[in-house]
Amino acid sequence: MVDEAGAGVEGALEELERELSVLLRRARASMGEMARELHSELEPGAYGLLVRLEQVGSERATDLAAYFGVGKATMSRQLRALCDLGLVAREPDPADGRAYLMKLTEEGRRRFNGVREARRGRYLELMKSWDRGEVAELARLLHRFNEHAEQA
Repeated sequence: MVDEAGAGVEGALEELERELSVLLRRARASMGEMARELHSELEPGAYGLLVRLEQVGSERATDLAAYFGVGKATMSRQLRALCDLGLVAREPDPADGRAYLMKLTEEGRRRFNGVREARRGRYLELMKSWDRGEVAELARLLHRFNEHAEQA
């Protein structure tokens, strides 16, 4: 037997699951669109890789694979494609001469910034009726959720 409070939590969790499913489905579709805007030959999953490289500056392929939870072979294939398209470059790791760091090229950064600005414009249009506090609250709650999800 579930008490009233338990039923309320259960219903809220069902609603959260439903809304997260919609958000994730739309995010996957949006990443595919942004990847194609960046370069017609770019795989949808590679867009997140560019986001990460823009955020951290440069990172080893093994660390990128761990961050995304994919195998080294998958990461190597994605990075090779990005290098072939001129969006990412390999440079020797100054901390370890045997390793390489991956980073955005100037062309990759230019294209990425253009797509990011267009994406932010779409967000602005979607949320034009929201007040600034609501946008900040959504960002705060998503950040909190993501922090807890990484620790789980």
